Amino acid sequence: MAVTIRKWATFVEEIHEEGGKPLARPLRRVAVAVVVKNPYAGSNPDDLSELIDFGEVLGAELTRRCKEALGTPVEAYGKGGIVGEAGELEHIAACLHPKFGAPTREGVGGVSILPSVKKRAAMGATLDIPVHHIKAMLVRSHFDAMEIRVPDAPAADELLLALAVTDGGRPHARVGGLKAEDVVGVDGLR
Repeated sequence: MAVTIRKWATFVEEIHEEGGKPLARPLRRVAVAVVVKNPYAGSNPDDLSELIDFGEVLGAELTRRCKEALGTPVEAYGKGGIVGEAGELEHIAACLHPKFGAPTREGVGGVSILPSVKKRAAMGATLDIPVHHIKAMLVRSHFDAMEIRVPDAPAADELLLALAVTDGGRPHARVGGLKAEDVVGVDGLR
């Protein structure tokens, strides 16, 4: 495979207090990012199969690394990427959409789609990765995001791709809606 990895970056947060109020248990959030050479930088071919196939391998590896860093069961997930200036948004989409989700869902016992974000930016740009519940995207308590930044990525001819996971919902969530413990079936409602 011509997609070459330059570096991995792992981000871990452990939140003990929010709004001046302690949490019943710490909330852990993890994101793992990979920076790769974009084989299609400077071009826009119709066939993006190299990145599509890479997405499947990447989904499995990012999931493995996220679970290891989280150390607790995954309750929410999301994905995202930044394409350098010589690429296009579809290069990120090729990695994250056709084949990435299946190994990720399988790895954490999820059924819900993974929310995602894509953007084009220069080195050091931030990426806000949206997350929601792994079993039902309508669990409002798990609507959240994790911000990451890799200072030297992506270069113009690179892609930065990331998966974020959490072991719970937002701290002190209280805006109503479907509760995680009430999720049933394959979509949370039936």
